[in-house]
Amino acid sequence: MDQASKLRDLMSKTTKPHKGTHTVAVTSGKGGVGKSTLSANLANILALNGYKVALFDADIGLANLDVILNVRAEQNLLNVMRGECEFSDIVINVKENLFLVPGESGADIFKFNDKFLFDKFMNDASVLEGIDYLIIDTGAGIGPATQTFLDASDEVIVVTTPDPAAITDAYAVIKASCAHRKRVFMLPNNVKSAQEAERIFSTIAGVVRRNIGEVGLEMLGFVPNDKVVMRSIKSRTLFSDDAPNTEPSVCLKDAVSKLLYAVEQKMLDTSKEKSFVGFFKRLAEKF
Repeated sequence: MDQASKLRDLMSKTTKPHKGTHTVAVTSGKGGVGKSTLSANLANILALNGYKVALFDADIGLANLDVILNVRAEQNLLNVMRGECEFSDIVINVKENLFLVPGESGADIFKFNDKFLFDKFMNDASVLEGIDYLIIDTGAGIGPATQTFLDASDEVIVVTTPDPAAITDAYAVIKASCAHRKRVFMLPNNVKSAQEAERIFSTIAGVVRRNIGEVGLEMLGFVPNDKVVMRSIKSRTLFSDDAPNTEPSVCLKDAVSKLLYAVEQKMLDTSKEKSFVGFFKRLAEKF
């Protein structure tokens, strides 16, 4: 059985009804706030709950999800777009229900105008049509490539920390995102307490109200500062696997529960194609 057939077989094995692919972009105003670590653990928690999840590494120039997940990515999406390999060749089945799609510079991926290769990519990518959630680990900041990924996604989660620079930059991302959507989630990381997370959220929400007006900025949850997170990073494991009952894992599970509820309650935008391939079509139209 070739890789494409294996992926199709894995997609067919499901315990939940497939309701289309929901895309969630995880972003930040600056680097070093734990965005990729939270993306990987968020995806893992969804996978543990029976959802089929693909992690797309779109962190321009700093793609490192393969390191965090302790897998080896020989090739990435850029190689596919160049016609150097098949899409199914780059997809890594990390564990049950969890897949990694290694990326490259987001801007470079869609610079190729070869219609045959692009159409072939779209056809080949259909092997992951059974994916329930596509989690996109974007680059930090408000660069045009990152903004394009955010605009094409169904939901946006902005990760920040108590660092004043991170808070300032998070506001810049939220301001840019609010121009194109009705809701943005915020997820403070590495905080001392729930109270500190609330203060960070209140500070940014206050600035948003004064400068932008009433927008849908929502607190998704928070992840506390804990040695278990740093241990997992050093050992290239996921803290949601290693220590599922510790505060960081429990807090992130609560955030995932809120995300799931929000997605279920949201009125689906019928103008968007809710599929794995559909997301890349929307993305290509914007580049």
